[in-house]
This record gives sequence, C-alpha cells and structure tokens, in this order.
Amino acid sequence: MTRTIRTTVAAVGVAASLALSGCAESGAGKAGSSTLNIATLTFPQSLDPAHAVGSALPFFQATYDTLVKREPDGTFTPMLATAWKYNGDRTELGLTLRDDVKFADGTAFDAAAVKANMERFKKGGGADAKWLNDLKSVKVTDATHVTLDLAQPNPAMLFYLSDAAGLMANPAAFPQADALKTTPDGTGPYRLVKSRTTIGTKWVYERNADYWGEQLPYKNVTISFFDNETAIVNGLRTGQVNAALLQNADQQISAESDPRLKAAKQEFDFQGLLLFDRGGQITPALKDARVRQALNHAIDRESMLAAIRQGRGQVTTQVFGTDTKGYDKKLDTRYAKDPAKAKALLKEAGYAKGFTLKLPRISAIVNDALAASLTTDLKAIGVTLVWDDLDGGSAIQKVFKDRAYSGMVMNMGQSSSDWVVVNELVTPGAFNMFGTTDPTVQRLLPQIQNGTDQAAQGAARALNEHLVTEGWFVPFYRMTYLHVSDGTVTITPQSGMAVPSIYNYAPAK
Repeated sequence: MTRTIRTTVAAVGVAASLALSGCAESGAGKAGSSTLNIATLTFPQSLDPAHAVGSALPFFQATYDTLVKREPDGTFTPMLATAWKYNGDRTELGLTLRDDVKFADGTAFDAAAVKANMERFKKGGGADAKWLNDLKSVKVTDATHVTLDLAQPNPAMLFYLSDAAGLMANPAAFPQADALKTTPDGTGPYRLVKSRTTIGTKWVYERNADYWGEQLPYKNVTISFFDNETAIVNGLRTGQVNAALLQNADQQISAESDPRLKAAKQEFDFQGLLLFDRGGQITPALKDARVRQALNHAIDRESMLAAIRQGRGQVTTQVFGTDTKGYDKKLDTRYAKDPAKAKALLKEAGYAKGFTLKLPRISAIVNDALAASLTTDLKAIGVTLVWDDLDGGSAIQKVFKDRAYSGMVMNMGQSSSDWVVVNELVTPGAFNMFGTTDPTVQRLLPQIQNGTDQAAQGAARALNEHLVTEGWFVPFYRMTYLHVSDGTVTITPQSGMAVPSIYNYAPAK
C-alpha cells in the first residue's frame, strides 16, 4: 500500500492526546531557537529502518542517512553515495561510497554495510520491502564500491535509495534487531535521546557532534504526536509547536487567518475512488469501460471540492501527480459532470436500470459529507451506492487480504517518480489486486521501464491518457496541504513527500 493509506489507517483508533503543556522544549517558539518542535498526526511503529515507510521518513532521517539525498525539487544529490552509474541496459547500478563515515561505535560505514542493509530491508517484511523486489544481489568490489544487480531495469531505484530502502543502519546492531525498534543506530545528523523520549508521544533528538556532513541549523529536534489538528494550531499560536503539516481545510483556514503564522501550500495527495475490480469479478458492470466512464461523468468534482475542502485543492481525473513526467494538465478536466451522458453510457453497456456498488468506508477518510455527495451523484444515474463501515484493522483484512470490495475511496500520495506511480497503481499489487491489464498497458510499460528519458516520458503520458480514457480510476481532486510555522521557521515542501524532509527546516530570516 502507499504511504498515505497506511498512515491514515494506522491513525484510526488512536485515542491518546498529547497535552500542549507537555510537548514544548526549552526555548521553543523564539526566533533563533536551538530547538525545532515539529507536530505530527502520524508516527512509526518502529524506528528500525528495515520497517521504515516514507510517511514517517523524518523520524528516520534524523538518525540515519540515505545512500542518495532527494532534494526539495525531487532531484538526486550525493549523500552516503558520492556517485552512481548504470551499465548499458540499466540492470546494474554502481555506487561509489564515502570513506570518512563511521557509526556511533566507531564501525566504518562501507560497502559491506550497504550490502547488509539492503538485503535486510528486502527480507525484512516491511511495508516497502517490495521496492527491492528487482534487487537480485549486492556485489561488493571494495570498501567504497558496490554494485546493485537488478533482475530488470527499475527507473525508480534512485528514488528508493533516497527513501526508506536507502537508510543505512549499523550492521553490528542487527543481531539485536528488537533494540533498533526504539534505539536507532545510524550515521545521521542527530541521536535519539531516550531519556527524554516517550515512544508514541514525543521523540527528542540532539545534534550528533561527530556528524560527517554539514550540521543542520537546530541543535535539538523534537517530534510530538497529536491526535487532532485543532490542538496543533493552538500549539503553533502559542509557540509550543514550531512547524506542522495541516491537511484539514478548516484548520488551514484558521491558521491562515492568524498573522503570526507563516504558511506554504503544497498539492500532494489525491482523493478518489480506486477501482480494483476492472475485470468484473465482484461487480460485473465494472468490466465495461463505458460503466467506469459513466461513474466519472456522474461525479460533481467542483461541488465536492468546494463543500468538503472549501476549495482547497484542484479537481482532477488523473492519478499521475504534477511532479511526474506523465502528468498532463488537460487530463485534470477530462470528465465534466454530465448525468445524461453517464446514463447513456450505462444504457449502451446494458445497465440502463443501473446496478449496485458496495464500497468500504473508513470514517477518517470518507466523512459524512463525502459519503452523502457520492451517494447522491451516483443515485442520479441509477447506481446504488452501499457503504460498509469498517475500522482501520478490519479494512486491511477485508479490502486487501479478502479482496471483498470492487474499490475503495482513498487518499493517495502522489510520488514524483513515474515508475513509482506505475508500480503502485498499474502493475499487479495491492491496488491492482486482480491484476488488470490490456494490450496498451502491456505495450507502454516496457517503454517507461526501458526507454530513454524522452521515450519514457512519452510512454508515461500515453499511459496516463489511456488510464483516464478507460476509466481505470475515479479521482476527485488533488488536496492542498499547508505547511505552517509559528513564524520562527521557514519550511520548504518536499517533492514526493507530504511531510518535509528533516533537512527542509531553517530559522526564518
């Protein structure tokens, strides 16, 4: 599953609320403070990088370096790897490593450490372990040179090495794997202060005095968990929180109305109906592209965006995000609301009397207003929408393991990598659980995977248009998030991530 749905489901049922009086560190809220206090609505269940997920990456970036660094604009720059190069058919990726990096116990970071980490990540059973499915072996040439042997070209490999799969831990800690869940052991810019950390509530990091790279501007970083955004906004106003991401439109408006707070906007997640059952195994009607097109024409995206998110976002009918090469602006408005056309398409497909569509509903994702809007829009074309209310735990089982539903309304993160989008949504997997494909998809995927940059871009755009035309999905809109600070911090949004990297915070000038 993608990071957004994982974190949303993980947050369901979390009842512990962090009192504001307990989250502030000394000196917080003052310009030039030595401490950065970040508020979050999600947190990792483990600090072991073998189980890291992108939605919680800052927790790991504080104590672990990645092989490759992903800059705010999505480009890649050296980190623990100083250089990289593919062979001719891009089935081997050679990395040149730094020779001046040590773990806390003095153990040198080297090619053997890379091999141990990547093999462990692949076999570790983490949510993103599949990212290394194409990794056949890791060949160590010498201490500073390693080659990743791939079963097939993977255009997203550098992206993965800048994310969870690229986090490097001390192999000496692997025999005590349980210890890594609460005691990170990496080469990163900070160390976790266990005496001041309460797992599940507050994580306190202090600067690593022996860090090999350029020190980040804050001596201490605290990440505190909140279970609601109202409390976060209150913390920002009092200076007990310095920086946070706000997703709720009402709280965004509240934050923007306060002149003391500074904000930066970012479009990241899209919300929409992911159709799994395009083969009609559960809902036979969905096998016909005309039915899927009818669903797209039934939705009043503009009204939904205005009423549910107060206009905070951009309507869209495509799943490729704006940072990808496959993105095509004209596809944002391919399907206008047109109930008459939707009915005509259903009639052509043999469903003049409509059909029943049963979907799971997690209230944290589908609130009452969204549920009512979709029910009304589909009823207008003769489709009866039945909601099956689930909690987070039962949703994982029934949706992704039992495959009990034809689709699900989700909030989906939009990667900056075209191949990540393809792997998550188009190739067989969690979100293409029935393995839907067709000749056009089969023709274009190898071009994206193996082609030159220009050919891959053309194929990605062609695939995107094909998916939209065939109605593989029913996206509603991309959601605008707000990165908010108390005025003492400048926050730079991160391409490919909803939350900023730990490197993207600086004292306001």
